Amino acid sequence: MSVEHGQDYRDAVLPGERWADRTFEHCAFTDADLRGLVTKGCVFDHCDFSRADLGESKHNSTAFRSCRFERTTLTESSFTGCSLLGSNFFDVRFRPWQVVDSDLTMVGLANASLRRTTLAGLRFREANLVEADLRESDLQGADLRGARLAGANLDGADLRGARLDATGLRQANLSGAIVDLDTAVSFAAAHGLRVG
Repeated sequence: MSVEHGQDYRDAVLPGERWADRTFEHCAFTDADLRGLVTKGCVFDHCDFSRADLGESKHNSTAFRSCRFERTTLTESSFTGCSLLGSNFFDVRFRPWQVVDSDLTMVGLANASLRRTTLAGLRFREANLVEADLRESDLQGADLRGARLAGANLDGADLRGARLDATGLRQANLSGAIVDLDTAVSFAAAHGLRVG
């Protein structure tokens, strides 16, 4: 696997590139045109994708560790079997965004607009979802334990089989959310009700 450290890809025009088994450490991709990029088995460690265009990109078994995405375009991109561990997203254009079988542990998605996005089965352990718009999203089977959900809007979201802790159940707006019996009981207990 080739390793690139500290490389400067700022303002690079590389649409439709295909990268496999490459590692990028502390590289700058700010303002780069990476539209349609395809990656497989790559690692991006502490890389900056601020203002980059990753629209229509496809990523398979690729890791984005502690990367920065600020005002990045991710519309119509897909992430399959990927890790976004510790990455932060600020004012990013997501929708439509496809994420399947991926790990979003400790990811920063505060204020993210993810309405009607399919996020089923994803791991959001200790993620920052403060004020995130998750209305009508599919979060079936998602792991939200330890996630910060203060002000997160989950109105109409499908949370069947999802795992949430008491703090999340108290902080998030769950009005109109679809839940299973276990979550309903946990919600009641988190709000001080005694289920008998």
